[in-house]
Amino acid sequence: MARKPLWLGAGVIAVLLVTSGIGLYHYAFAPKDGEPVGGPVELPSTQGDFSLTQLDDDQLAILSFGYTFCPDICPMTQSVKRQALAQLSEEQRERVVPVMITVDPERDTIERMQEYMGFFGEEFIGAVGSQEQLEDVASRYGVIWRKVEAPDSAMAYTIDHSASLFLVNREGDILQRVLYSPTPHGLVSALESELGS
Repeated sequence: MARKPLWLGAGVIAVLLVTSGIGLYHYAFAPKDGEPVGGPVELPSTQGDFSLTQLDDDQLAILSFGYTFCPDICPMTQSVKRQALAQLSEEQRERVVPVMITVDPERDTIERMQEYMGFFGEEFIGAVGSQEQLEDVASRYGVIWRKVEAPDSAMAYTIDHSASLFLVNREGDILQRVLYSPTPHGLVSALESELGS
């Protein structure tokens, strides 16, 4: 009689091992919750209606999210893009489209975006969508933002937001995600990896 509980215990352990193995497999290979999935970007922009599908097969876009009233991170991010582009060959530069999508559609009009992007280069595109369009794109790219009231400031509010850069192709596949940095090294490395150095 003592053998039956032992046999049952071994059977339970075997079932648990198989079940946990299947669970680990799904955990390892299924998309993780919260990971950006990317996808289409179609928004009004400083260069007319912008869509990732306008890119050539060998081109990629550097997508970032920000706003023109941002005091530090956003202008730094655009400067980093400009510095990174300057370190590429002319042929590589022609294959890269720098894009900033505003997280402040309330204040960032196309006209304001044109003025702002003009500080960084004529190839820089500023995209402005409705609140609904922004929520759709931002959710797919894992971007979070929130308005922070600043009653003592002339700006009235600021916006805390994610600052990662995304290298994407014309289908909206995220080729690489580059964490925010005040220097261009990480972005240059990612671009050269995708473009071929």
